[in-house]
Amino acid sequence: MKKRAPFVITVITAALVVGCKVGPNYHRPDIQTPAAYRELGEKSQVQAQAASYADLPWWHVFQDPQLQELIRTALKLNYDLQIATERINAARAQVAVTRSNLFPQVQGNGNFSGGKEGTFQTTSNFFTLSADAAFQLDFFGKLRRATEAARAQLLATEDAQQTVILTLVSDVASDYFALLQLDLQLQITHETVSTQEDSVKLTKLRVDHGVATKLDVLQAQQVLDTANAQIPDLERLIAQEEDAISILLGNYPQGVPRGLSLVAQTLPPAVPPGLPSSLLERRPDIREAEQTLIAANAEIGVAKAQFFPQISLTGSGGGSFGRSSAFSSLMSSQIGTWSYGAQVSQPIFTGGALRGNLRLAKSQYQQALISYRQAIQRAFGDVSDALIGYEKLHQVRLRQEDTVADLQESVRLSNMRYKGGTTTYLEVLDGQRSLFSAELTLAQARGNEYQSLVQLYRALGGGWQQ
Repeated sequence: MKKRAPFVITVITAALVVGCKVGPNYHRPDIQTPAAYRELGEKSQVQAQAASYADLPWWHVFQDPQLQELIRTALKLNYDLQIATERINAARAQVAVTRSNLFPQVQGNGNFSGGKEGTFQTTSNFFTLSADAAFQLDFFGKLRRATEAARAQLLATEDAQQTVILTLVSDVASDYFALLQLDLQLQITHETVSTQEDSVKLTKLRVDHGVATKLDVLQAQQVLDTANAQIPDLERLIAQEEDAISILLGNYPQGVPRGLSLVAQTLPPAVPPGLPSSLLERRPDIREAEQTLIAANAEIGVAKAQFFPQISLTGSGGGSFGRSSAFSSLMSSQIGTWSYGAQVSQPIFTGGALRGNLRLAKSQYQQALISYRQAIQRAFGDVSDALIGYEKLHQVRLRQEDTVADLQESVRLSNMRYKGGTTTYLEVLDGQRSLFSAELTLAQARGNEYQSLVQLYRALGGGWQQ
């Protein structure tokens, strides 16, 4: 028992001082963020609200059942998201590997030997069992800092997955609204073609009765040809948009089912961005950048700990069991063995490797700090751009609706005057051409407004959780 006392004392002493960790403890950097988002006229008043549009779950933002189904499919089958999930599994395994160094490493060994010595005519058969244990004392926190870094990298990987989700679902929603926009433009074009075909027939009939000219027919046919020429391009764009959505859903290119039309989609009455300070917690790319910063900070502790002694405890025990003719009457033999020891390793001269490693860790921390600040700056830029874009595109759509309404009334009156013989057919055709162009522009304005809404929700770090 007395022989084991030094060993026990060493272990107890190690336990008392093992709490020491060299290197800086992490503290979130002081970052001066704007007190409010960029002024947006009268709408800037909503910026003081604590509630944010991004607090709504995505299924409350996008109420089209078919779009919701597409989003759920993408969350299950998209390959980018599957890769991001596997990276989390890999990071979690890496934490387990790194953390295992904090515990004793025990290894069992077995050996069987036997034979005969010709000189002494002795025979033997022995089976040996032993167990070896090694435990590196983490006096200066090297292993704990490494584990801290691995855990931070795991959290960064999880936040990276959230960024993939954010990007994936916003892409699905944006492409879906672009598809509905093209559908609406194609519908308008087909309706225009149908109307112009009737107009050409009517004009030809009026020529036969002497109340119109062949020039009127030619002009009506030109409007019809213009509309017909746009159909193939719209059909091509629709097919390409369907292919893009199919890839996001993890499918081969194929058709995409529609739900509500673009005109039937709902728009929120207000889109308050919330407090600017909350953006740091909602945006997954900012959280990822901070976790990378935490890991880099911990790596400085790992590099500093390399300057200090590395102390390891070792121990082994076991026994040999067998028979040997060296013992009278081939008696059984049992031999027990055990040992323990300690090893201290102190770097003396490394050619500047340790100092270089420390400088490297500090430089990587500074890079991570710059990336963290840059992520915050970009996030505020994204929100500002999205707020401005949504407000302006909303106004564009409202103005274009008024333009279309005015042109519809103008075309109606022109037709009445033409039928009454008080104007030429050229006025009617000019009005129809202008109305067709304005309706296509309105469809595009609607699509742009919905896509800007998606970008705003994404910029604010909207909750894309399933």
